[in-house]
Amino acid sequence: MTLDQPTTERRALITGATAGIGAAFARRLAADGWHLVLVARDAARLADMATELTGRHGHEVEILPADLSTDDGCATVERRLTEGSPVGLLVNNAGISLNKPFLRSTVEDEARLLRLNVHAVMRLTLAALRTMTERRDGAVINVSSVAGFGALMPGSTYSASKAWVTNFSESVGQSARPFGVRVMALCPGYTRTEFHARAGINMSKTPEWMWLRAEDVVDEALRDLRKGKLVSVPAWKYKLAVAGLRHAPRRLLEVASRDTRGRIGRDER
Repeated sequence: MTLDQPTTERRALITGATAGIGAAFARRLAADGWHLVLVARDAARLADMATELTGRHGHEVEILPADLSTDDGCATVERRLTEGSPVGLLVNNAGISLNKPFLRSTVEDEARLLRLNVHAVMRLTLAALRTMTERRDGAVINVSSVAGFGALMPGSTYSASKAWVTNFSESVGQSARPFGVRVMALCPGYTRTEFHARAGINMSKTPEWMWLRAEDVVDEALRDLRKGKLVSVPAWKYKLAVAGLRHAPRRLLEVASRDTRGRIGRDER
């Protein structure tokens, strides 16, 4: 399998590669000897990342500016996955959340969330698997979230989109196994990235012990991928949380829900 091959020709494509978990994947894989294809909307930040990684590790780094919430952006990355030097690992990391409850949202904002968190993941995974299954080699990591295991953020559709990513990855992963290809959902908890700040979500009251380092999330993800896991939940505290979310009574989960994006009174609707 690609991850275990001691070759200098390994190539990974990472979406949302300029910050957070995506950047941590890029730095880790470059250090491990991978060539990279980095995808994000910001061409300048992509160029800076490529310069950093090439200077530090000397491996080939391609940049591919693309907005994956659009058909054109997805098509650009699909072409790279199916043409040119083979991609042995796809990391679907790009995603967004919204700092507003569904009752105050707009069709445009909700559609963009679904296009990036769900539609792009589906399209790029399908494009990658077409060539990987032919070669009988390759892997896909779809970055999901612990949030996908329960509706703990009333009014937020982010958790619903991540529930789809996890279920999708588990299902597709089972069908890809006979071809020597691995598909895994990576479900981290709160991770120190730009994600919440970009969405305008105030996380100042989140206890320090709940936060994970992006580098640790990536380390555990790659270990779990090598083990053939379909779902990776980094850190014991979030493994326990997922067990609780899967087995706790729904009424208890409703009482425990605290996300302020969904807390609107009737007079505010």
